[in-house]
Amino acid sequence: MTISMEYRGVQKISGPIIFVEGVTNVGYYELVEVRGAEGGVRRGRVLEINRGVAAVEVFEGTTGLSTTGTSVKFQGKPLMIPLSTEMLGRVFNGLGEPADGGPTPFTEDYRDVNGLPMNPYARDYPTQFIQTGVSAIDGMDTLVRGQKLPIFSGSGLPHNLLATQVARQATIVGEEVSFAVIFVAMGIKHDEAAFFRRSFEESGALKNSAIFLNLADDPPVERLVTPRSALTLAEYLAFEQDMHVLVILTDMTNYAEALREISAAREEVPSRKGYPGYLYSDLASIYERAGRIRGRKGSITQMPVLTMPNDDITHPIPDLTGYITEGQLVVDRDLHRRGIYPPINILPSLSRLMKDGIGKGKTREDHGPVASQLYSAYARAQDLRALSTIIGEEGLTDKDRAYLRFGESFEQRFLNQRYDENRSLETTLDMAWSELSLLPESELTRIADRFVKAYYKRA
Repeated sequence: MTISMEYRGVQKISGPIIFVEGVTNVGYYELVEVRGAEGGVRRGRVLEINRGVAAVEVFEGTTGLSTTGTSVKFQGKPLMIPLSTEMLGRVFNGLGEPADGGPTPFTEDYRDVNGLPMNPYARDYPTQFIQTGVSAIDGMDTLVRGQKLPIFSGSGLPHNLLATQVARQATIVGEEVSFAVIFVAMGIKHDEAAFFRRSFEESGALKNSAIFLNLADDPPVERLVTPRSALTLAEYLAFEQDMHVLVILTDMTNYAEALREISAAREEVPSRKGYPGYLYSDLASIYERAGRIRGRKGSITQMPVLTMPNDDITHPIPDLTGYITEGQLVVDRDLHRRGIYPPINILPSLSRLMKDGIGKGKTREDHGPVASQLYSAYARAQDLRALSTIIGEEGLTDKDRAYLRFGESFEQRFLNQRYDENRSLETTLDMAWSELSLLPESELTRIADRFVKAYYKRA
């Protein structure tokens, strides 16, 4: 039986945090009702308990609350959200409440938004390919079912455009399975929220999607709950309804900024760049809710999006994210300046699970060797570009000039595609062979002769 305790008056109010003293029998992350002098009820949750003092973060903020006129009631249970398959096709706020003007979905279950850690022993290794329709991802840095593959971007780059394109186009090819997308946007402006909703509605992708929106003017506390609410729905769909779920989280930098703001309000000792020392474990509590469970049909795949301050890949947020996840897609400012979309730089990008999700019986037998050869050739083309700026192109050999032509064509034809262009994997690999055919056949040292004979396009 749930027992609720009510306390009148608070010790201190600091930003979105209120401190209540003399509390007993209160649990970590317990749900709280806060009532101000004006009579309105706000919700919050317990962040910390120390020597009878509870720190409570208030979802709606503390504006208008006073230390003497505020009462706090501890609910004796964590924050729960209602779950249902009817949540697909709907738009919600960060707390899982309808934000599209529609009715509350019929509830099939209630779950704690904090979730439960996935038992490492029960995890199943990701080995199955997800097609995104984007050649730079499918061909070079393949997304695998159950993987965590973040997008590292910078301010002003089209990462949100890429995220919505992946959300619209992602599919599992060759299998009759239930596939859903959960799109989570945190700390975004109103025009961005309108763009996301319009993109899903106009493409028809909304019917198999659930959108969670946290706006920039929403309280930062709600931003910390938003990804957890969405992942709770993802876990229900994947492991109770046997669906394969792709969760896109944008922008994790806004999430980390909210975490830093709450940490400062709690007067915690800051770590790197002012972020709390537990930033790593907090991010891990979100990222590690992706994966597959042995014996269950469903899966959760994550694509977190984060903007690197000053394009610094060593910043704490991308740095720690890289330790937790299985690769990264790096959005490049120079490619963007040259009008290439999506401007994914394949050289620093990596999908650590790609080798296990491609090849015979999964994608195509030549997929791995082709990707390796493209990577090698593009790296050499970039080196020769730098060299040609010093000695001039006339100082290069014929073979070197072939690599320069390859590099330019690879960017303009293979990497570059329209925002609404959904390429099949067959199309992507055929285009890859067209680019490799710009090089002398003798240069394809990473591909077996039988593949060269079958696919190389001789003049």
